Amino acid sequence: MQFSFQNPTKIEFGQDSIKSLKALLPLESKVLLVYGGGSIKRNGIYQQVMTALEDHNVMEFSGVEANPTYETLSKAVELVKAQGIDFVLAVGGGSVIDGCKYIVAASCYDGDGWDILTGAHYSDKALPLGVVLTLPATGSESNAAAVVTKAATQDKLSFYNDIVRPRFAILNPDVIKTLPERQQANGIIDAFIHVCEQYLTLEADTWVQDGYAEVLLRNLVKLAAQFEQRDNDIWRANLMWTANQALYGLVGNGVTHDWSTHMIGHEITAIYGVDHARTLTIVQPSLLRSQIEYKRGKLNQLGSQVFNLAQGDDLAERAIDALEQLYSKLGLPVRLSEAGIKDADAVDKLVAALEKHAMTAIGEHKAIDIATSRAILLQAS
Repeated sequence: MQFSFQNPTKIEFGQDSIKSLKALLPLESKVLLVYGGGSIKRNGIYQQVMTALEDHNVMEFSGVEANPTYETLSKAVELVKAQGIDFVLAVGGGSVIDGCKYIVAASCYDGDGWDILTGAHYSDKALPLGVVLTLPATGSESNAAAVVTKAATQDKLSFYNDIVRPRFAILNPDVIKTLPERQQANGIIDAFIHVCEQYLTLEADTWVQDGYAEVLLRNLVKLAAQFEQRDNDIWRANLMWTANQALYGLVGNGVTHDWSTHMIGHEITAIYGVDHARTLTIVQPSLLRSQIEYKRGKLNQLGSQVFNLAQGDDLAERAIDALEQLYSKLGLPVRLSEAGIKDADAVDKLVAALEKHAMTAIGEHKAIDIATSRAILLQAS
């Protein structure tokens, strides 16, 4: 086991934590407040933020999509450059935060910002970024990853760069009170599969990482079991903190990652607009069945340590069944057809997109080639 770890994002967690914005943002900064639709104005978060920043110089940019697009974000980059913005504040969930990571990097680059996504340019400079989280799910508020879609070409690409990691993140569990049921369910499963992508890989005797992953997964199973009784402070606080820790960095240190479920899922979102979490629940069970012999050891561990299943030769198979039951109980699809995707050529479209984006040898063993991805998608149809 060998790794280097640092997470410099300052976390302000708890009720009334939005008030800390006043001290966290330098008074002399020219701030761009970025958000999505109008929900933050309806639920009172916008007013709390503006009250905290009443002495600051603030401009606004709204309209960031649920899957942030290059086209919309490019308008924000133009505004940043034209107005001399020197601090970006994301108020939203993972999509807004991911979009802002692109904004802070692209605003310090003279070329086409899409180069950052394709890998043609690696940013060594970015504007500072802060976050007020409104939707616990992705952990983007304290990590260095982002995903952006180019709507014109239906390309959904990711980048990772510590230069865009937020300086601070404000996590107030009360914001969950006004979230739609669908988004809360998505958040639980988004976090769950983020942990799985780092956990269901190789058996490597990484006791701390495995133990922490299992704690987080058990938390999320418990949160799902209590979903109908979720209207309480304890439930909300545990969801928000667990979702943050899923991609904080501790679980993934010194272990082999997978991320093939995400790579295939991104194409479903890009082409069909399905919620990110729901693409993951469609892909993951079929992918795990396809790769079961590679993953049997960790699937056995998942079954016994997370789902409390009895030992047996078929433990890995029963663990995958338990995953499907978890997702279905929360109302998330486990088949393309359950998400309304019934095109006769849907699998062909998705496989072509994977090939276009060079996703031809994915997974921790690089064993998922195009033919295997096709088989996974057919099984998930």
